[in-house]
Amino acid sequence: MLRLLFPLAALSALLRAASIPQRSFGIDYDCGCFVKDGEPFRYISGSIHYSRVPRYYWKDRLLKMKMAGLDAIQTYVPWNYHEPQLGMYDFSGDKDLEYFLQLANDTGLLVILRAGPYICAEWDMGGLPAWLLEKKSIVLRSSDSDYLAAVEKWMGVLLPKMRPHLYHNGGPIIMVQVENEYGSYFACDYDYLRSLLKLFRQHLGDEVVLFTTDGASQFHLRCGALQGLYATVDFAPGGNVTAAFLAQRSSEPTGPLVNSEFYTGWLDHWGHRHSVVPAQTVAKTLDEILARGANVNLYMFIGGTNFAYWNGANMPYMPQPTSYDYDAPLSEAGDLTEKYFALREVIGMYKQLPEGLIPPTTPKFAYGKVRLQKVGTVVEVLDTLSHEGPVKSTYPLTFVQLKQYFGFVLYRTTLPRNCTEPTQLSSISNGVHDRAYVSVDGVPQGVLERGKSLTINITGKAGANLDILVENMGRVNFGRYNNDFKGLVSNLTLDEDILVEWEMYPLDIDGAVNRDINGYLDLPKRSVGNPLSYEAPTFYTGRLSIPGGIPDWPQDTYVKFPGWTKGQIWINGFNLGRYWPARGPQLTLFVPRNILLSSVPNNITVLELERSPCRTQACEIEFVDKPNINATTQYENDAPQLFVRDTWLNHL
Repeated sequence: MLRLLFPLAALSALLRAASIPQRSFGIDYDCGCFVKDGEPFRYISGSIHYSRVPRYYWKDRLLKMKMAGLDAIQTYVPWNYHEPQLGMYDFSGDKDLEYFLQLANDTGLLVILRAGPYICAEWDMGGLPAWLLEKKSIVLRSSDSDYLAAVEKWMGVLLPKMRPHLYHNGGPIIMVQVENEYGSYFACDYDYLRSLLKLFRQHLGDEVVLFTTDGASQFHLRCGALQGLYATVDFAPGGNVTAAFLAQRSSEPTGPLVNSEFYTGWLDHWGHRHSVVPAQTVAKTLDEILARGANVNLYMFIGGTNFAYWNGANMPYMPQPTSYDYDAPLSEAGDLTEKYFALREVIGMYKQLPEGLIPPTTPKFAYGKVRLQKVGTVVEVLDTLSHEGPVKSTYPLTFVQLKQYFGFVLYRTTLPRNCTEPTQLSSISNGVHDRAYVSVDGVPQGVLERGKSLTINITGKAGANLDILVENMGRVNFGRYNNDFKGLVSNLTLDEDILVEWEMYPLDIDGAVNRDINGYLDLPKRSVGNPLSYEAPTFYTGRLSIPGGIPDWPQDTYVKFPGWTKGQIWINGFNLGRYWPARGPQLTLFVPRNILLSSVPNNITVLELERSPCRTQACEIEFVDKPNINATTQYENDAPQLFVRDTWLNHL
């Protein structure tokens, strides 16, 4: 009798297992649809980049997306965010991708993972690590053997982490994108795409849907699509939806219609107006897409912030600002907008919206003005910023050659002769990447800027130190020029003479701010001199005190820079990002509450690169409760078009 019980128990377990539908997600080419757990399925998704939203706010943003009626989220994996230096991987804190995926799953959201290796995303170098450029001749995004070897090693780390999170393994990931908009790249290397397909299948198995995304034209799909990868398209609101999907049909005659990037807004550049796309324009085209039964991902649903140095750039060289608000349905700070409710209303016409309350917009607080004091110029605190001292070379080396992938390098040489009369210092080959702050024996001379200011006049005596602080403003993220070397990438000339015998100081400003911030603050206040059109790059510090014991404090805020010109700001050692009110359009930087303290004063460090207000007016910054990312004092004449990333593509 006992021997019979075990087979009966095993049979019962098998029957129970058979009655539970197995999780599955795939493509049904007969019905022209996705199939989830055996049933036809259409997704409405929205983009959120975990790398642009503090971990503290992931849950809030995901819940707001869920309550908008979304089935899924789409996110990029920036390789350089997780492997900033060769072989050094970081998946902790704000980089904890697996925790983010678990939160999405817990919120009831599916995930469309855009795994790269290249992602674009208006992110530095399109997510590719700058150390790849240590082989100067490397052909990125191709079957170049060195590039592929690095990709294989990275994917051997990333993809095994992702496999348990695939839908059929109990996780939220229903689809994985391979590469990104490859049809817009010059290489058109099918061997490269085949290598990626093989690599992804090797690590993820045969069940998961792998796909590509390209512009909605046969031209882009010609090099972007590959058999074995489901081809999807991206297109903007206000266009011809039928024509766009016909382009997809040229590659995929059957199967689901998919717009993987339906633009809810657009990206910004310093010196140009903030991009705005009317809510009703987006809502109208979204209605057209959904009426066709198509699948759609709204890019972006929340844009977030390019903290620290993570922003990208487009060509001709135009770096993107710290804010990646994108005029998205959720603002940079996660606020509910008119566009959010307009798109939610359209979504509600096609599916049941979730019941319950939408999480409210988080409160913001104006903490007021904070007085700053001068600590010293970059040159004065050089020993603190560059512990290992200079690297010496006859000709200038690039950031990559110095293994300084972000931030700043100080280049120093001496004037070979007396320059009592103004003498031309030139970057004749447009070799300053990207912005250089020039001084002679501590006296500011002016600014050289990539593509804009290639020559300035300087004066000084023979043997004087010529100091050139070069700022990496963000690497090109789209198109053929993303092998974007930084620093002095070609020689500088003094009149006709090439300058030689350089000392180069890679600056660890982030490390110095974290190590020595209290020491900075305890230095005596420095005097300020006479007003100049330029000042030497200088550090300032201050403290913001927030009262303790008040529920839900600290609160989010914004910081603005009245009278300041251009620079970088750290709060409690956290690199908030770049400010540039002199060029705009962004005047305020978002400060999330999780970096603020109420138990002790908040330490603030500002690096002003050009000119502070401290010589002529109050030496202070101000914390306010409203953002301003659409006010600029200097517009370029040739404002970039909406939905056009790279003007070099116009000839296509």
